[in-house]
Amino acid sequence: MSTNTFAGAGDLPIGLTAPSGIDREAHHRLDEAWLAAAWSHPTTRVFVVSGGQVLIDERADGRTELVMTPAFEAPVTETHRYFLGTDEDGVRYFALQKDALPGRIDQSARPAGLREAGLLLSPRDAGLMVHAVALENWQRLHRFCSRCGERTVIAAAGHIRRCPACGAEHYPRTDPAVIMLVTDEEDRALLGRQVHWPEGRFSTLAGFVEPGESIEQSVRREVWEEAGVTVGDVEYIASQPWPFPSSLMLGFMARATSSEINVDGEEIHEARWFSREDLRAAFESGEVLPPYGISIAARLIELWYGKPLPKPGSAN
Repeated sequence: MSTNTFAGAGDLPIGLTAPSGIDREAHHRLDEAWLAAAWSHPTTRVFVVSGGQVLIDERADGRTELVMTPAFEAPVTETHRYFLGTDEDGVRYFALQKDALPGRIDQSARPAGLREAGLLLSPRDAGLMVHAVALENWQRLHRFCSRCGERTVIAAAGHIRRCPACGAEHYPRTDPAVIMLVTDEEDRALLGRQVHWPEGRFSTLAGFVEPGESIEQSVRREVWEEAGVTVGDVEYIASQPWPFPSSLMLGFMARATSSEINVDGEEIHEARWFSREDLRAAFESGEVLPPYGISIAARLIELWYGKPLPKPGSAN
């Protein structure tokens, strides 16, 4: 892996990665007495997560916040109560997994998923939400023991599932995935459009790391499989939690050693090389739609582009 030569890479603003100010205090997860005391404390705050969504409240002052309540006002749940951590003021936070979000008497709150809410919430609330959504996704998909098939039970404040039959312990799954902006010797960027994306939506290439494979090998393999382009130098930039449902995105810059494109047609429908001028014109005309703002893909493209990406119809 080459040394970091991209100016400003260390300051790259990436959604869901800003310091949240939350100490996860993992050493308390097995202490049932401590957890019970934390739950009953009057300053403890609780929010509900359901199907990857939470309730958010858009306040008159322009801030958007998670809708949280004291524990004694929270909906009743038997086991799906997840301890998320403690902030700098000593406030503890829990998430409750429910089949549906609770209704609200006032009409200012509304449900939102992480792709939307992650751009609106404070770093603290976004950090709490991404933790809760990741746990909920894992809990919903891993209810049975992969060793013996018995139904498992929740432990460690939502961070372990135990099998009462064979004693196996199962931990939240995180799948490493690589996401990369590939450039060629002319410093053009390679962007692709997945088969299920709307017309004009282009972004960086990405894919999952396979067993027995280094992340650098994964970058080179994925670019070759999806676009038929060979890659030499690979440079790590930053990572991003991406619980859709359980990924950790590892962001890279990569240098192509070939330029002919041959898309696979299964994952990537179209791929193109863009100069900065090409990309600016395509964005401004609306021919190309930028990647979703919360994704690390947008930040990787901006790192190469040198400034925030133009918006459709703008002249930037």
